[in-house]
Amino acid sequence: MLNELEKQEFLRLRKRHLEKEYSFLNEEQRRAVFCTDGALLILAGAGSGKTTVIVNKIAYLIKYGNAYMSDYIPEFVTPELLEQLKNNEGSAEIFSVNPINPYNVLAITFTNKAAKELKERLEKLLGEKGQDIWAATFHSACVRILRREIDALGYDRSFTIYDADDTVKLLKDIIKSLNIDESIVTPKACYNVISKAKNSSMSAEAFKNNFQSNPRLKRVADIYEVYQKRLKEANALDFDDIIMKTVELLKDFPEVKKKYNRMFRYILVDEYQDTNNLQYRLVSLLAGDNLNVCVVGDDDQSIYKFRGATIENILSFEKQFKDAEVIRLEQNYRSTQPILDAANEVIKNNEGRKGKNLWTAKEGGENITVHCAENQNEEGYFIARTVKELVREGRSLNDFAVLYRTNAQNRAISDALTYAGIPNRVIGGTRFYDRKEIKDVIAYLSIISNPKDDLRLLRIINEPSRKIGATTLDALRQAADEYGISLYETLKESRQIPSLLKASTRLYAFYEIIEELIELSKELSLYELYNEMLERTGYLRYLEQEAQKENSTDRLDNIEELKSSIRDYMENSENPTLFSFLEEISLVSDIDNLDSDANAVTLMTLHSAKGLEYPVVFIAGMEENLFPSAMSMESVEDLEEERRLCYVGITRAKQKLFLLHCSERMLYGATQYPVSSRFIDEIPKHLIDFTASHKPNIQKKSFTSSKPAPQKAMFTTMGASKPAQKTEKVQYFKGQSVNHKVFGDGEILSVIPMGNDTMLEIKFSAGIKKIMANFANLKIN
Repeated sequence: MLNELEKQEFLRLRKRHLEKEYSFLNEEQRRAVFCTDGALLILAGAGSGKTTVIVNKIAYLIKYGNAYMSDYIPEFVTPELLEQLKNNEGSAEIFSVNPINPYNVLAITFTNKAAKELKERLEKLLGEKGQDIWAATFHSACVRILRREIDALGYDRSFTIYDADDTVKLLKDIIKSLNIDESIVTPKACYNVISKAKNSSMSAEAFKNNFQSNPRLKRVADIYEVYQKRLKEANALDFDDIIMKTVELLKDFPEVKKKYNRMFRYILVDEYQDTNNLQYRLVSLLAGDNLNVCVVGDDDQSIYKFRGATIENILSFEKQFKDAEVIRLEQNYRSTQPILDAANEVIKNNEGRKGKNLWTAKEGGENITVHCAENQNEEGYFIARTVKELVREGRSLNDFAVLYRTNAQNRAISDALTYAGIPNRVIGGTRFYDRKEIKDVIAYLSIISNPKDDLRLLRIINEPSRKIGATTLDALRQAADEYGISLYETLKESRQIPSLLKASTRLYAFYEIIEELIELSKELSLYELYNEMLERTGYLRYLEQEAQKENSTDRLDNIEELKSSIRDYMENSENPTLFSFLEEISLVSDIDNLDSDANAVTLMTLHSAKGLEYPVVFIAGMEENLFPSAMSMESVEDLEEERRLCYVGITRAKQKLFLLHCSERMLYGATQYPVSSRFIDEIPKHLIDFTASHKPNIQKKSFTSSKPAPQKAMFTTMGASKPAQKTEKVQYFKGQSVNHKVFGDGEILSVIPMGNDTMLEIKFSAGIKKIMANFANLKIN
């Protein structure tokens, strides 16, 4: 038996042993590892070593249990053993208290890669025991449970999982069977609505009850009901069902819930800021009354609202789990202090956050460079020049990352790098010239330039749909082979070829469209030809209809961005021709064949950059209404998400950070004169070195609060999605005073006729805007 002093000595020696074993962790990291009982929120700042904490926390639970916080003293500890421990390290067998079995730990990650890395690191620490830990994504953990228990819901355990393509195909079939017009409800749009409903825990029955008064959603409700019935008949689940059915199982079958509550004595969830409501319910049900739940996340990096994630899960953790402890990991091991100071200053303007302040023990660090470029092309050239300079100083190309808010921005940057001979690759999105809509319109231009290009002709003969199907195309190919002529010539002769007579009207109509464009190419500029091509082929109208159906303008935006590319080419080429333009962009596209591991500059959206780090980071397009985006101005919550996205971008940089903005930017086919982003203004001037290739647009700003600011420098197409209905032709003139519903009062500086429209250059308080009159909806003051 130990007396009281000896008991206290044993507890001291146990803590000494544990503190020494985990001495490689900083103080807060050790606190996070040693805190085992009850709910725990670890607020892990960017670059704070959270993966190291997660791995060591799980290993500690399995090796030592709750030894550090426990007052328990084993009966086998004698005064003699105590004396030995004073001079020796001791062991886990002596110091452990209630160690957890590996199969009693559930560790949830957001990617399979992260789960695999977690298990590999645990196996290095624990040996074979590490193989028995449930380390998985939400979906893979749920599938594992459902394979054992789903028969309770009336499914066979050998159920099939439908991916997104399977789902859309099934929905398309259901929409057709219900005689619903696809122009009202597209399969893809229906899929998005149903997915959102499922992630909000809304069954088909609940959805139908909620949306009886909305005609469109009532149709979706009918589709949803049939869809779930068809899934069950096929013994199939879609991706969203995997979690939803697991929640249903745990909620409706108490004995199943009790089984997994006993199994999972400790639950750990990574990237908790990215969870949605359904995932919160799953964690809560699996934890049961144990409440041994540890979540790791960073409220300042919650950037996936568009995927259904809610920051409220992490902000309300202490309300959802009573007596929860919160530990902040604020020491950063990635970036220099000036970079961290900039990130701290930006994010502190958000009101919806827990609050923390990143710092590093590293000394020194360079100021952030804020560069004002003349336009998006010079922005790209600045990046290329800077990369070359730093490579000459000894850096590798894979040290560099260029981040941007939208994929449409990567064209000018990638072009500039390519022209400078710098290998580059696009991550997290399709390369600009490889996007389907861009390949389609390039194919049209290619046919105009070279009608013998059979490959390009086959790509667009039925894009948009002209009711020229696979059978007709087979007959067209056979006829071309039989007569020894190109497909284009076969189209021309289709009315004389017996095997094509049935489809000849449609085939010859397509030939006439291309022939007219070939004739127009002889007299129109490339820019004018591009616009005519979009109109005459019906491709623009097709994309506009698709945008309305899918509630997304991404493809239209990319088509407009190609206009910017054509304008740039025409302004910078001595002899701009269609042929030379096609040759130029084909050379730009070739660089995309780079291997993913090649030594190259990385280009990606800010969303794609989360979790990554680079020695040198450029953030392009730091301008109002681009970043933060124009749409985010509508609410405090959306603006704060944009600020979190900026915080993510800044904290990707290890040593050098460049923030870029332009005095003039052509984006989506429109010229704008933006002012720098409010996020730049939120960084103290002593942390910044300013450079410029052009005088910046200077406007007085006061945007440091989290509240939306008055909109400024919007895209020139904003304010109308289609031309105003004409009652009479309005005559505009220089000096005229007008009012725009977004930009307010302004004065017309110039009037330039452009075909059936007029381009107006107007001076507003937000800056000078170039607006097409037919789209402007202007009022005369």
